[in-house]
Amino acid sequence: MSRPGRDDAPDRLYTLTQGRSRSGPDSPFDLVTLIVAECEPGPGLQSEHAAILRMTEAPTAVVEIAAELRLPVSITKILLSDLHAAGRVSVRHPRRAAVPGPDILEQVLVGLRNL
Repeated sequence: MSRPGRDDAPDRLYTLTQGRSRSGPDSPFDLVTLIVAECEPGPGLQSEHAAILRMTEAPTAVVEIAAELRLPVSITKILLSDLHAAGRVSVRHPRRAAVPGPDILEQVLVGLRNL
């Protein structure tokens, strides 16, 4: 059984990324990085770049973009790097939730035991 976007068209993936296999050592992207389009798709863009810009009018995670495009995350990161370098998308990292202190966790545990 073939997995879509994985090994069914390696020459297509090579063409999409212009032979690159990595997005770069200083890549700001991980799976949950949120991408937001800074402009509308214009003429002369690759269809995948245009699709990304349409898809990211609202903040969208890298993994969601890859799933929607049916491309491996590594290839999606390369495409996003191109758009980021051109200033067409901005990158937002999700906020980390504050970790409650041990005293708060102990109060919650006591409250649960009292139920």
